[in-house]
Amino acid sequence: MNISTGMQADTLTSKQQLTDGTGFTQGYTVREEIAPYGKKDAPQSVRCDLVGKLTADTGLTRHAIVTILTGIKPTTFDLFRMNPEEFILRTARLINEQKATTIIEHVSYNKLEEHYSTDIFTAPELRRGVRGVNAMPAERHLYDHVIYDSTNEKEFAEKLEEHRGEVEVYVKLPRGFYISTPVGRYNPDWAIAFRSGKVKHVYFVAETKGSMSSLQLRAIEQAKKECAAKHFRAVSGEGVTYSVVSDYEKLWEIVRG
Repeated sequence: MNISTGMQADTLTSKQQLTDGTGFTQGYTVREEIAPYGKKDAPQSVRCDLVGKLTADTGLTRHAIVTILTGIKPTTFDLFRMNPEEFILRTARLINEQKATTIIEHVSYNKLEEHYSTDIFTAPELRRGVRGVNAMPAERHLYDHVIYDSTNEKEFAEKLEEHRGEVEVYVKLPRGFYISTPVGRYNPDWAIAFRSGKVKHVYFVAETKGSMSSLQLRAIEQAKKECAAKHFRAVSGEGVTYSVVSDYEKLWEIVRG
């Protein structure tokens, strides 16, 4: 078996170099004898190059990465010469976002007998709040204080408290509660129970976002939210409604049906 080494050229300035192979130089070749059907790992002395880095960051094959790179406009590829690290970072992010949107279409969830323990609501992180800093007193919350992570969450909790005639009880979900998705864990923000008879959807899980412009959410975040919707449909049917909302008014519009 012949094992050849190679490395990326010191200067890689165009996609043409990827296409015709001039962007790489071949090093030494070693011949090794191996037993039939045996396996031998290639030496790991090859310097990390553009293709190799994107392969590692995206999980795609080198062939797939080269195919993608050769489809990039020359003017865009010039950005690699100007700022290699930024080019690799942004390219990997775009590829992963497209992977996410593709994967999601084929995701499904099945209901299991497993369940979360109530311990997630008594974990140490629930005691990290400081009143007036990231915690506020509450009457409809599961506990007598709500810990929030942003101004938007604080304002949302205040609205839930104001509408106590509609809201039976609510809880800011801890980080220990999450939904597994192909693109990482997803943590919804709130679980809310409305008074029966006043709304169409009594049980609601909400994600609060300050901006909803076509979901200014990145593709991966949007993918997680679509997985969450599928998750709740699988485990509760129509019993629990899930949605991303910008404020309490939008939430109320949805629950009233």
